[in-house]
Amino acid sequence: MVRVRPADSGDTEAWVRMRRELWPGCTEEEHRHEVATLFGKYLFPMVAFVAEQDGQPVGFAEVSIRPYAEGCRTDRVGYLEGWFVYAHMRGCGIGRALVAAAEEWARSRGCTEFASDAEADDESSAAAHRSLGFTDIGLVRCFRKDL
Repeated sequence: MVRVRPADSGDTEAWVRMRRELWPGCTEEEHRHEVATLFGKYLFPMVAFVAEQDGQPVGFAEVSIRPYAEGCRTDRVGYLEGWFVYAHMRGCGIGRALVAAAEEWARSRGCTEFASDAEADDESSAAAHRSLGFTDIGLVRCFRKDL
């Protein structure tokens, strides 16, 4: 049986390990900093949920409320910032349960739209999003440079 609950400080080590699998381009220090400052210090209101099976964390979802999301019509959009389930646990409904908790959190805060993103070449993530009712609205290529 899977239990989904809001993350707390006791989840830090497991949460950082899962974030490192989801976003390997960030250092462990960056992940630890983001986990430590997630609550109340981001530009947008955020929350994280952890999925547990037999008392062990097996996935997480981070969700925010953004004033804008590509393809959305409202100025208060629930946004799935990050979503992860260990590979050996996928296909069992854990990701669906995490997204349902994230959507309920956003709905309870007045959101009527929910959005997310994925890397352009991540077909497994795109398929997972589609299976939960998300609609592709296009691909965006982002750029940056130091000034």
